[in-house]
Amino acid sequence: MAEQPSSPAVLGSPERPYPPPGDSEAFWPAQLTVLAAIVVQVLLPDRLTAGPAWLVPSFEGALLIGLFVVTPNVIEEEHPRRRRAALGMTAFVSVANLFSLGALTHYLLHHKVSDGRGLIFAGVLIWITNLLIFALWYWEMDRGGPGKRATGTDGPPDFLFPQMSDDRIEPRGWRPKFIDYLYVSLTNNTAFSPTDTMPLTPMSKVVMGVQSVASLLTIGLIVSRAVNIL
Repeated sequence: MAEQPSSPAVLGSPERPYPPPGDSEAFWPAQLTVLAAIVVQVLLPDRLTAGPAWLVPSFEGALLIGLFVVTPNVIEEEHPRRRRAALGMTAFVSVANLFSLGALTHYLLHHKVSDGRGLIFAGVLIWITNLLIFALWYWEMDRGGPGKRATGTDGPPDFLFPQMSDDRIEPRGWRPKFIDYLYVSLTNNTAFSPTDTMPLTPMSKVVMGVQSVASLLTIGLIVSRAVNIL
């Protein structure tokens, strides 16, 4: 009687360890993003700003200076006070930008608009602020923040990056940096939905949903109306 061939062995790589080893991260990309958001807020028309035109940029500038003073150039450990201040600033600018979007939408619906170029300019500024501020949200939110990621004491991941699921793409110790969160914000701001990076936690889904709706209103309602005027 012929011997039955044995079943082929199932080969699989061992599970990827979590969290990966800690890795320091430069703070200047986040600082540059806040600075860019300040410039965009300054350029917004006065009727679209929350309060006096100087209020939001001044608040952002004060917080940026404070963060620059208390935070080292390279994040190597947790800074709870810095993180709370950064989250507070991010929430403040998010609310201010949503106010600008609401004010522009109200103006568009209740006034006869003839300046299409001005409308496009305002819509683009709001869209760019949306992109920048949500990149900061994702960077500060994922796994408990950059401090926890730097020390290797990560919380549960809020986002599933492609590099986390295939060892052939990146080594097991790969960690997302600010540019990765900026790209997530860009794709979500453009496609109105996740693309290659998936939200995992309820909070990340809520934040991405808010960004998608704000971007959709900006592009679908405001910019398209401006194009029709032109």
